[in-house]
Amino acid sequence: MQTIYIDVLIILNIYVNYFLLRMTAGITRSPLRNLRCIAASALGSLFSLSILLPPVGSFLTGALRIVSAAVIVAAAFGYVSPRRMLLNTAAFFVSNFVLAGSIYAVYTWLGADFMHFNNGCFYIDFSLIVLIVTTAALYAAVYLARLIFGSSAADSGCYSVIVRYRERIVNMEGIADTGNTLVDVFTGSPVIVCDRSRFEDFLSAGGKLPRGFRYLPCRTVSADGVIPVFRPDEVLILNRLSGERKPVDALVGLGECSGSAVFDPRLLKF
Repeated sequence: MQTIYIDVLIILNIYVNYFLLRMTAGITRSPLRNLRCIAASALGSLFSLSILLPPVGSFLTGALRIVSAAVIVAAAFGYVSPRRMLLNTAAFFVSNFVLAGSIYAVYTWLGADFMHFNNGCFYIDFSLIVLIVTTAALYAAVYLARLIFGSSAADSGCYSVIVRYRERIVNMEGIADTGNTLVDVFTGSPVIVCDRSRFEDFLSAGGKLPRGFRYLPCRTVSADGVIPVFRPDEVLILNRLSGERKPVDALVGLGECSGSAVFDPRLLKF
């Protein structure tokens, strides 16, 4: 029987949970503070003690893994909404599954006697350098995949764009899209393209533009044309996950955006 050292087991799982939570935050683009990540990792490491229990069967093992994933995710990211909680838990659970599967494949391939599996947990008695290289490689693979496949799906529903013009306020869903590179040729200000239908009451009778509006040439994938733009009194981009409200210096253009506002994500960095 292999000897399991509790301190090594706890430290190992804190380290693994930390990187798995970072991978989860990267996949779902959820804000994650470092202290909360460490605290959630330490809390999650307590579930690894189930390796010391007698085998409880696949059903209870699966239930325990789901419960532990939900608890760790709630501690790390907090509760924002049922959808976001489910998304983060699923991403964390899948990350666990990929890591455990990779380690079990190595275990089977090498016939290693330095690994021990029980109740969905594993204990590894080998060099910390190997562990660092393995988790770093998996983290890099996830980060590379995110760069290749983009982030539009992950960002969907995460932002609101609030436009104030005189006595009117319009609140729309915001979509971060690197494809929106529209810039005003006169001022150099970026343009947030908003759905025209949300601003119908801004327009004069007959659809004419009131004072302060003008046309700006633009190009889309399918055609060239012009859109009306104006400078509002205030534009805020709200991150609905973190609650951060960022005022931005931008013009508003009126186009066809299905009720949304499309902005260049680089605006959030200025």
